[in-house]
Amino acid sequence: MLKGLKKGALARSLWVYHVSASPCNNCDIEILDLLTPRFDVERFGLLLVGSPRHADVLLVTGVVNKKVLDRVLRVYAQTPKPCLVAAFGSCAISGDLFVDSYNFAGPLDKHIPVDVYIGGCPPKPEAMILGVVRAIEKLNKLKDL
Repeated sequence: MLKGLKKGALARSLWVYHVSASPCNNCDIEILDLLTPRFDVERFGLLLVGSPRHADVLLVTGVVNKKVLDRVLRVYAQTPKPCLVAAFGSCAISGDLFVDSYNFAGPLDKHIPVDVYIGGCPPKPEAMILGVVRAIEKLNKLKDL
């Protein structure tokens, strides 16, 4: 029965909630670029939603610092499981320029499980589309469980 429930829950389009954890906004601008007709990521069924309670995927941008860490953990707790987490950009993956900062709380995968890494500063749209494809592949594997 649990298998069937998992399959049913992941059978529709992916709904994505964007978590801004102290970003410089370069990643945010590239995410908007991804939604334009040139790249049209919605053709894969992706849709940005306004609440983590409706999301299948958390898209985390920016540096996870000590001030926002609690909020990121709270948003992750509010997202229905199973959900995918995508670390978007070098800051979320490794801290990039801020790795030696007193306020840096560590890479995102130190605090919550990350399923997809989309590297770059900011990531190019092609890398983002590849990340989307990998997320879909990962969900298809979950469906097969």
